[in-house]
Amino acid sequence: MDQFHGRDHRLKGKILPDLQSNMNYVENVMKNCDDLVKKQFFIGSNHDLKIYAVYMDGLVNAEMLQESVLRPMLQEPFENGRKAVEYWIIESADWNWISDMEEAMVAVLSGNTVLFLDGFHEAVLISTKFFPTRGIQNADQEVSMVGPKDSFNESLRTNTALIRRRIRDTRLKVVQKQIGTRSKTDCAVMYMEDLASQDTIEKIKEQLDEICVDGIFDSGMLEQFLEKHEKSPFPTYQLTQRPDKTASALMEGRIAVVVDNSPMVMLLPVTMNVFFQASDDYYNRWEIATFARLLRYFSSFLAVGLPGFYVAIASFHPEVLPTPFLLALVSAREGVPFPVVVEVLLMELSFELLREAGIRLPGQLGSTIGVVGGLIVGQAAVEAHLVSTIVVIVVALTAIASFSIPNEIFTGAFRLLKFFLILMCAFWGLYGFFLGFLAIFIHLFYLENYGVPYMYPTTAKEGNHISSFQDYVMRAPLRTMKFRPEFTRSDARRRQKEEKDGK
Repeated sequence: MDQFHGRDHRLKGKILPDLQSNMNYVENVMKNCDDLVKKQFFIGSNHDLKIYAVYMDGLVNAEMLQESVLRPMLQEPFENGRKAVEYWIIESADWNWISDMEEAMVAVLSGNTVLFLDGFHEAVLISTKFFPTRGIQNADQEVSMVGPKDSFNESLRTNTALIRRRIRDTRLKVVQKQIGTRSKTDCAVMYMEDLASQDTIEKIKEQLDEICVDGIFDSGMLEQFLEKHEKSPFPTYQLTQRPDKTASALMEGRIAVVVDNSPMVMLLPVTMNVFFQASDDYYNRWEIATFARLLRYFSSFLAVGLPGFYVAIASFHPEVLPTPFLLALVSAREGVPFPVVVEVLLMELSFELLREAGIRLPGQLGSTIGVVGGLIVGQAAVEAHLVSTIVVIVVALTAIASFSIPNEIFTGAFRLLKFFLILMCAFWGLYGFFLGFLAIFIHLFYLENYGVPYMYPTTAKEGNHISSFQDYVMRAPLRTMKFRPEFTRSDARRRQKEEKDGK
């Protein structure tokens, strides 16, 4: 059973008073780990207490360990060993006694230092974590023109600190857990105690406790283990790299899951409209924000349906087009040997290849491939009469529409559904176009996330949800948005005081 769960049976056992036994134990389980630092030394006025220090090179703050722990122990004389260790010697504030050998080894592998003392059945665990991480940089995926520019990095404690910096409230709670039987990845569940639903909090904790896998290395992996509708192309968790967006979500009663080694924080529960919201929307005037959101919703229909709509019209229903436009379409397709659907699929697949190549290539070369490659391939395909100019325009508009949606993971669903609608329209024309959209909408209305409908507030279970439409397709002025959205507990919806008459 231990082997199935990935548990190392060698780590079982208690810390023994015999220091040599503990040393042999460490040598055995950490064999061939050349980055493990082991040091023996004697302390006390008569050098009567032997200590064995163990830590991982590169994961600890070596200067703090030397100045606050090892130097005082070696320099200051004392008589009683345990009392000296507890009160006189260790100058670090974050330390405690441990008695389990598995806890000691996991602590060492997590960047802490463990001191084994001869004659004691407990060891001292000192927090000396100092992981190599990136500095705080600009958000490169969720770029905003106004507002804060900082983003999360791969350090769990840095990420929680960025959120704490924005919400200075004792009701912001952080519950830390470990996931992965081998990776022992730290993660933190953050929520506002008086705003978040207690049922949702308990459910996400249970889900995290039930995960049994070798390792979790990113929020994207954790999302796949938590999601209920794994066959849906639409994401049911929101990933963000912006601390301000995370803080705003927490203030709306949502829950944030911060995973160590990941620069993305996971937010839950979600509705479809949160993927169309950008940070700029709340820092700009409401008229500009509303106009931008209308463009995003319109672009989402173009990103999914424009290629399929062109296939349906050109193949089955050319009579709906005005005569001048129809003549231009026929003239553009003159000499093209492929049917319309093959023509569209060739261009769409070519663009997807260019997009993937641009992502994988480094820096400036990637963006150059995307722009120059698109121009060259499109122009060459038109001149070779492989595709028509109309198809190039349709594919270009579809790509531009998909780029205007602020969430890249959400855009991935449109990339798949686009091909679904193209095939539907290739078989049934406009009937396939409308049937395809109907199937997508039925699927969206079927989805839910921790009891919240995915299409909320378009569909809702109960209650008066007029206030939810203030931050939907249109964004009302901030002063009129007096209530928190649907994620918040029902008894904590109000976020602004009532204005007095005449004020």
